[in-house]
Amino acid sequence: MTKAKNIEKLGFWERNKRSGGYLLRKKIIEIAVSICRFILLFGMCFLILQPILNKISVSFMTEQDLYNPIVTNIPEHFTTANYKMASDVMSYPKALVNSIVISFTIALLQITVCTLVGYGFARFKFPLKNMWFACVILVILIPPQTIVSSLYLHFRFFDIFGIIKLITGETINLRGSKLPYYLMSATAMGLKNGLYIYMIRQFFRNIPGDMEEAAYVDGCGMLRTFARIMLPQSKPILSSCFLFAFVWQWTDGFYSKMFLGTTPLVSTSLARIVDSLGAYIQRISGIKTTISVAYSNCILSTGTLMIILPLIVIYLFAQRAFVESISATGIKM
Repeated sequence: MTKAKNIEKLGFWERNKRSGGYLLRKKIIEIAVSICRFILLFGMCFLILQPILNKISVSFMTEQDLYNPIVTNIPEHFTTANYKMASDVMSYPKALVNSIVISFTIALLQITVCTLVGYGFARFKFPLKNMWFACVILVILIPPQTIVSSLYLHFRFFDIFGIIKLITGETINLRGSKLPYYLMSATAMGLKNGLYIYMIRQFFRNIPGDMEEAAYVDGCGMLRTFARIMLPQSKPILSSCFLFAFVWQWTDGFYSKMFLGTTPLVSTSLARIVDSLGAYIQRISGIKTTISVAYSNCILSTGTLMIILPLIVIYLFAQRAFVESISATGIKM
């Protein structure tokens, strides 16, 4: 013990000499690994952040700066007119409110339904359980574009076992309304619902069954055990799935274009911003003009920043719960 303490009191070079150069080699390897790790992380962060930083720079440039070869990243004529232009073209305030309401309610409905389904797969045995779970996996693997024709026909000529047509003589056209969104989410067939079911199932499978058995012994029923024991422990995974649902619903353009029609949302407004820019300028100026490619891309970049800004704010407040849920989910087959 005393010998070890005496060795620790020696200097680095003296200890390196006694170890035959081992300490120096170890230190060099540690420094080299740290440098490589820094370079890799910096490169990955740069690849992710560079397009966003470029869009931020372009969004504050005038059209003159866009064609100035001297101007690269810092605008020479700083302006915020691009944000006003993008806001007017996209009808941003109205689209923002619609997107918040729809994304929040759809995400809440999806997580409610997927929690019940995921808990059922994790804790109960029922006929054809493996087959139904295989269907959940297929929902994850098969892209929704493959069933676009079926979805269109189903909600364009909506009927329930032929009852509606029998009573009224015709089917109901649900396209152009929010009802298909909510119907699909309520039946666990909404956007990415298969993934949420899988994640929630994995989380509940990792919770010891002794807790439920103790609750049953104390007189709790099945529903009360789920509400009082299991749900409080599942807050991390539920918050994570809610964030996923909100973000994917926020940026979705597939279901939005198919069902909502002309309802302004930030995702659909951004997709039409370049086509709408020329018509908007002609309407306010009364003169038909040709919009340059650079200025169109500038307004597109500005609109993109306006859309992702709310998501960044949400993530800054919810990142702790998000990281905890991902680390606690695990994989247990």
